[in-house]
Amino acid sequence: MKKVHVFASFLFALLLLGCSNDDNDENPIVPVAGSITGGPFTFCVDGTADTVDGISVSTDDSEGTNSTWVVTDEALNILGLPPTLEALEGVNFDDAGAGVCLIWYLRFEDDLQGAEVGMNAGDLSGTFDLSNSITVNRNKTEAGSITGGPFEFDVDGEPDMVSGIVLENPDASGTNSTWVITDADGTILGLPPTLDAVQGVDFDAAGAGVCLIWYLRFEDGLQGAEMGMNANDLEGCFDLSNSITVTRNQVANAGTLTGGPYTFCVDGTSDFVTDISLDSSNAYGESSTWVITDADGTILGLPPTLDAVKGVDFDGAGAGVCLIWYARYEGEISGAEMGSNANDITGDFALSNPLTVTRNQPEAGSISGGPFEFDVDGVPDMVSGIVLDNPNASGANSTWVITDADGTILGLPPTLEAVEGVDFDAAGVGVCLIWYLRYEDGLQGAEMGMNANNLEGCYDLSNSISVNRKEPH
Repeated sequence: MKKVHVFASFLFALLLLGCSNDDNDENPIVPVAGSITGGPFTFCVDGTADTVDGISVSTDDSEGTNSTWVVTDEALNILGLPPTLEALEGVNFDDAGAGVCLIWYLRFEDDLQGAEVGMNAGDLSGTFDLSNSITVNRNKTEAGSITGGPFEFDVDGEPDMVSGIVLENPDASGTNSTWVITDADGTILGLPPTLDAVQGVDFDAAGAGVCLIWYLRFEDGLQGAEMGMNANDLEGCFDLSNSITVTRNQVANAGTLTGGPYTFCVDGTSDFVTDISLDSSNAYGESSTWVITDADGTILGLPPTLDAVKGVDFDGAGAGVCLIWYARYEGEISGAEMGSNANDITGDFALSNPLTVTRNQPEAGSISGGPFEFDVDGVPDMVSGIVLDNPNASGANSTWVITDADGTILGLPPTLEAVEGVDFDAAGVGVCLIWYLRYEDGLQGAEMGMNANNLEGCYDLSNSISVNRKEPH
């Protein structure tokens, strides 16, 4: 631009030195273009006609036999010579494509040469003067194309990210850029600034539906590129690439269970679960059931409702571990039958987290040996030859118990060796009973001075062996 102004000043200086059509003319005409105002103008090359308006020329100091308007590119190549302001305002600058145009006003005499389309305004010769110029910026945004996908995910609570998207835009243009994620209708869900940000989006969190990923190039002043707005309503100079589809399929989701864990003793008394709660805020599936399995997943029961689950007597299942699940499913499924394994169910089916029901059943087995009979004579008397026969013994804890004939606990030897180390002579005349005890944590009443008949908790006592301590004859 400075070069053009210098050029115009140079021409004007030449004119002041006497440049004219007739060296002998006593009153040579010195063209003066004056100055023009208006613009600058910025248009988007988008197929819609773009015309200038509001341009004016100062005519007070304008002089010259002839006049025209001149439109050039930045290099001063003449693109057009509209003869009037009206003609200038009828020029469609969109047709010129991307770039910069300069608008000039020219006053000249008949000797002007070089004022032709395709020539350069810097090469004009003759008697003339060019005004200042007005800039017309013609922006054209090109987003290029994107490849990758389409992507398809299951909405199952596990993060789902896209990858492998490639931006192919060798001719991309536009001052600014961003990525755009919309729903199928164009509503803007997100505007990740970079491809890395796009590939960090968890599409599982969006729920079921279809997303579209776009690349956007744009000039300053874009309106409507906001979350919640619609990409179809963008206003400004912009270009959107093609879109990549992300399909998010909703699959069955059973929600979350709370309650338990439950621990029961298999002792012939009914045991029921209580206080189970289901958080189904993210559950999905047209059908549902409850499932009770063993620890390996074998289906033991399919209670249809939570009330039905709470009505199950777990004591009747014997010792072991049960798992309680909630299931949601869509359409037809197979394998949801008693005796089958829940891990083998097929179809659009989901299980919640399990609640554990532990069913303890201590088994003390049996003991043999004795009965024993001792004289209380001041000589130590120990038992021996006791055998513990308990191939199916169970119970987290064990001990031996020595009681009197009424069940009062006289001692709790921890091992058989400790039992055989007891001096029964020291107990005086009477009858002792030796027992073996298996029990779970929480047993109450297993203390010296308490009565074995009053034990509370989950336990089992073996048969007893008598130790008769009598007076010597």
